[in-house]
Amino acid sequence: MIFNQKRILLIEDDFHMRLGLQDNLEYEGYIVFCAESGEEGLVLFDKEHPDLILLDIMLPGIDGIEVCKKIRNQQRQVPIIMLSVRDSEIDKVLGLESGADDYLAKPFGVKELLARIHAALRRFGQDEPETTYFLGDTEIDLLHHEVKRNGTVLPFTAKEFELLKYFIQHRGVPLSRDQLLEKVWGMENSITTRTVDNHILRLRKKLEDTPDTPRFFITVYGVGYKFTG
Repeated sequence: MIFNQKRILLIEDDFHMRLGLQDNLEYEGYIVFCAESGEEGLVLFDKEHPDLILLDIMLPGIDGIEVCKKIRNQQRQVPIIMLSVRDSEIDKVLGLESGADDYLAKPFGVKELLARIHAALRRFGQDEPETTYFLGDTEIDLLHHEVKRNGTVLPFTAKEFELLKYFIQHRGVPLSRDQLLEKVWGMENSITTRTVDNHILRLRKKLEDTPDTPRFFITVYGVGYKFTG
């Protein structure tokens, strides 16, 4: 089973802000559901049961204050972090009084947002992700960067493990070679897409029963690769 990924509902009407936050949160291993209006956010809230909500105040239709009140009226215990370009004391008070657990003024740094998310999940007793992933008879320790099969430690380079971890965090999502280069290698000048292919071959040899007909590391023609473990 995959480790316990937390589900975040992002309600934000600004397209570029929404896309940037979604990309950063998914890179950190969160499952992200996006809504661009208060009404759409409430529908997703009932459907997806998120572990945390990032809620913009200035929304078309129902604003963030009303969305927060409606969620709290359902008496569902979920942390809500409000996002707003307005940084006045009265706006913060209104946001917190409507039921928000935290308030973050735009613009903000991604590291600060992640710290607020971690803190909110801890307060609600939810920030306890599993650190072990099982792939067939192979045990992957994500915390200690160790891979075992039948109790025997398998040799993995740092980059092989980083690539494996990124696949696990994005299970079922087709990933391009360029995306893998950027997220795992950081677009180092000496690295090419061929490097990605070679590392995939190594992962298949180490983790697949039949590397020539892989079950877990699937080639998506015209795109890249997808992990289905």
